[in-house]
Amino acid sequence: MASAAEQMAANMSWAALGKATELRQRIFFTIGLLIVYRLGTYIPVPGIDGGALRDFMEQAASGLGGILTMFTGGALGRMGIFALGIMPYISASIIIQLLTAMVPQLEQLKKEGEQGRKKINQYTRYGTVFLATFQAYGLAVSLEAGGLVHDPGWFFRAATVVTLVGGTMFLMWLGEQITARGVGNGISLIIFVGIIAEVPAAMAQFLASGRSGAISPAVIIGIILMMIGLVMFVVFMERALRKIHIQYPRRQVGMKVYDGGSSHLPIKVNPAGVIPAIFASSLLLLPTTISTFSGGNTGPVMSTILAYFGPGQPLYLLFFSGMIVFFTYFYTLNVSFKVDDVADNLKNQNGFVPGIRPGQKTAEYLEYVVVRVLVLGSGYLALVALLPEILRSQLAIPFYFGGTSVLIVVSVTMDTIQQVQSHLLAHQYEGLIEKSNLRGKKRGRKSPVRR
Repeated sequence: MASAAEQMAANMSWAALGKATELRQRIFFTIGLLIVYRLGTYIPVPGIDGGALRDFMEQAASGLGGILTMFTGGALGRMGIFALGIMPYISASIIIQLLTAMVPQLEQLKKEGEQGRKKINQYTRYGTVFLATFQAYGLAVSLEAGGLVHDPGWFFRAATVVTLVGGTMFLMWLGEQITARGVGNGISLIIFVGIIAEVPAAMAQFLASGRSGAISPAVIIGIILMMIGLVMFVVFMERALRKIHIQYPRRQVGMKVYDGGSSHLPIKVNPAGVIPAIFASSLLLLPTTISTFSGGNTGPVMSTILAYFGPGQPLYLLFFSGMIVFFTYFYTLNVSFKVDDVADNLKNQNGFVPGIRPGQKTAEYLEYVVVRVLVLGSGYLALVALLPEILRSQLAIPFYFGGTSVLIVVSVTMDTIQQVQSHLLAHQYEGLIEKSNLRGKKRGRKSPVRR
């Protein structure tokens, strides 16, 4: 039998979107800020030789430069003010979250409520500035070494650092505003829009390769079918749950005795979302971002790293899959699903798993279940991230058809649609209650109309 929430969701009508004024305002606000972001990717950093940069990026598009351009929405290929993208903020956020799980002082801050959360956000911003400054300075030096600037020197380096760090901090602010006053997660939507905006050009380039004979029509059809199947597989796995039965005992409140109820604790097959894939990608990109723009002026150590850890290389694939599996387990057990906290919450609510003692035994049981579920979740993430990478390196497929980009696009789309549905559900709440017969009224009696 369907639950009350499922009945309400089934009766929800998308036609009410036109009447939901607040939701429309949130959607327009989100679209407006995303347009601002896209315009900023076309504003160049001062002092860049545009012609030399275009020639260089055309040569690097089939290598690491294509990945970097994908994660920055094309801003890096044009050397725009958002060339670093939002990746420094994501890296700083994940590092702070991981440190929160390991450092007792930060863990105590997290438990202090709103005040502690503000302090942790402040540390995240400091980390973002540090990472962005480091990457911006390295990028400026590499651009000079590659002969891609008009007037190299300390003035160019300082201007580049200030511009790129300012662009990253502005993007961070945009993401926070979208999350607070728009629809969806702002940071994820910025990455999502950056990828989607470049897909038509990548698709046109891919089809042009087919027309020129570089790729056979059978391969093109096969790749399109593979991408459709990959999207369907990602949607299925992102919605997959392992439900743990939770029982609540009978309780007495005053003179009334309430019967015990039952519920389910849902555990996603992939509780970490796209975080492991993004963080693994950022680790692979960090040591090689600088080398990409320095042309042939790389040292022997960096040349070795580029040779063995380039896209499609065996060590690259092995390290990428290992990092995905590691961060899936680490992020889930220490950030997104802390079994001790879940067990404590169940104990405080008088809930228990049938046959399992509340408290530490429940935490051990939840860890037992989560660790085994993550075998499937981490394997799914690694498979989705690596399979298109292998095919792409063999068949010259654009980076936008890679597994990480598909994961981001599908996950963000599902999350945003779910938030829009939540807003519609709140807007239609009264009408949905009456449609779903949730008031327990007798048949034949009309309930009073609420105005």
